Amino acid sequence: MDLTLQCLRLETEGGELVASYPVSTGLNGPGENDGSGCTPRGEHYIRASIGAGLPVGTVFRARRPTGETYSSELARQHPGRDWILSRILWLCGREWGKNRGPGVDTFRRFIYIHGTPDSEPMGMPLSHGCVRMRNEDIIDLFDRVGPGTAVSIR
Repeated sequence: MDLTLQCLRLETEGGELVASYPVSTGLNGPGENDGSGCTPRGEHYIRASIGAGLPVGTVFRARRPTGETYSSELARQHPGRDWILSRILWLCGREWGKNRGPGVDTFRRFIYIHGTPDSEPMGMPLSHGCVRMRNEDIIDLFDRVGPGTAVSIR
């Protein structure tokens, strides 16, 4: 994943491009510290995949579906809510002291790749540290990867 280009590239182990998706990462830029609102860099892996088979626009709170489906009416009822929709790929850092361990732990920071309302812009950093994607894109990615898949954020 390239933070400068705001682009997630899915590649084979040999480096062949399989798919490319626009994303939106941390408004506060790159960084690993707890509470920073930044997107952590370095080597990660997908620790958990959440939401298989659920409808597009499923709303999650604390990684659990709420029973709601995102709509503009629901958005009006909950202004300012950080919407986590459709699917969640929960990341875990691989680099002790950089993105894993006390004060910098990607997993404990609850950093995900997840869906967001399609009205939200892609290609610019606006998230609270997670990697936001269009709902159709996160579902496509979710169906191609799984726990253990390597994720490099640069």
